[in-house]
Amino acid sequence: MYFVAVVLVVLSALFYAAGHHEIGSLGTTMCRYGDSFCDNPFLVLVGAALAAAWGKFVSIR
Repeated sequence: MYFVAVVLVVLSALFYAAGHHEIGSLGTTMCRYGDSFCDNPFLVLVGAALAAAWGKFVSIR
């Protein structure tokens, strides 16, 4: 789950950059398919936090 959390953090950063038109044509394509995430990349970051919390929860020894 930590891997998923890291991937979601990276995606959140990419959606943030795409929403501010900082990554060129890739950002345009990303915002075409995931426009709600470009408008609010915090949603993906919340998913990353939940994935990290779940990973912490299931790995308690």
